[in-house]
Amino acid sequence: MGKVLFIRQQTYNQPEIDSSILRAFDHFGGITHFVSRGEKVLLKVNLVSGHDVTRRVTTDPSIVRAVAKLVLEAGGTPFIADSPGIDSFKSAAEKAGFMAVARELRIECRELTDPVDLPASEGADFKRIQVSRQVIEADKIISLAKLKTHGQMYLTMGVKNLFGTIPGRLKAGWHYNVGLNRERFASLLLDIYLGVRPDFTILDGVIGMHGDGPTSGDPYEFGIIGACVDALTMDFHFCNMLGGKLEDYPLYMAAKKRDMPQCTLSPSDIEGDIPASHVFPGVKLPKTRSMRLLPHIPFLDRLMTSKPVHIPERCIGCGRCAAVCAAGALRHENKRLYFDYGKCIRCYCCHEMCPVKAIEFRESRLVKFVNMLR
Repeated sequence: MGKVLFIRQQTYNQPEIDSSILRAFDHFGGITHFVSRGEKVLLKVNLVSGHDVTRRVTTDPSIVRAVAKLVLEAGGTPFIADSPGIDSFKSAAEKAGFMAVARELRIECRELTDPVDLPASEGADFKRIQVSRQVIEADKIISLAKLKTHGQMYLTMGVKNLFGTIPGRLKAGWHYNVGLNRERFASLLLDIYLGVRPDFTILDGVIGMHGDGPTSGDPYEFGIIGACVDALTMDFHFCNMLGGKLEDYPLYMAAKKRDMPQCTLSPSDIEGDIPASHVFPGVKLPKTRSMRLLPHIPFLDRLMTSKPVHIPERCIGCGRCAAVCAAGALRHENKRLYFDYGKCIRCYCCHEMCPVKAIEFRESRLVKFVNMLR
């Protein structure tokens, strides 16, 4: 049996989604292989911020509904949960359609709060990471991730979805502490993933996002659902399938530095409807940094990393960008943003939280010159 199952799925029609999700679990032994009667099962969705379902920023509610129903049928007690970066959880979950699923199935939809220490995995770089108590106390965790590009980390899929187990504003603190070193941030993501150890991961790639993800990109009809126990293997294969280079994927480089076996990919890892050799055409990947060309030195990183810029004609003056900036690198006055690029850590949280795409990336002249030479 392969490590990852790829299912071709073109629409969010609920009966079709139900069938595909059932197939995903059955491929790995069935829902009762993962969930026992009476167990509390955390369904970790992607709820980065409050967006309408049609923006394709968040996990589609049809997938959440299908998984929750299977857990209920197995006798488990599912609850939908995440921790948005800045929005009110209730408002964001309502917009994403998760609250409607919770009401229909009479289950809970909770914000991940109450930080506690996550037991460190063997060989962890970060010895003290705090995640929500609800993560630690859940009997089982099923991660329901979204297939998207990501301005800072290149891609966000199964592993990156677990960053949301860190409650609220603590995430901004990690962005600030890790700074510009993307491989360092990727190492943090590895430690969270290996510490949380989700029991199963489903990736919503029916309609994902490319371009300026994870919130300001464009929808892309990948027509695929991924399912696995090992999200690292799935994420690395998807990088290739999206036309990306593994050397440009910080998560892969961090795993390779630890000599993790998932870095050795094989076509036999993949089963299902779409082979590992498939490449999705025309996927726009982020160009936020010329990866692997120079060592990670803060001064050079700033020169080699795209900077956020303001598009004033789109701005609605909500102030979310300034509120989320952990580095205190921007101020907002009369629908104008003023960036202090000396302070900016290039986490792109301002871009991620903007609801109207009023912040974009701009490559430095040095990046453009280096890319011409590649």
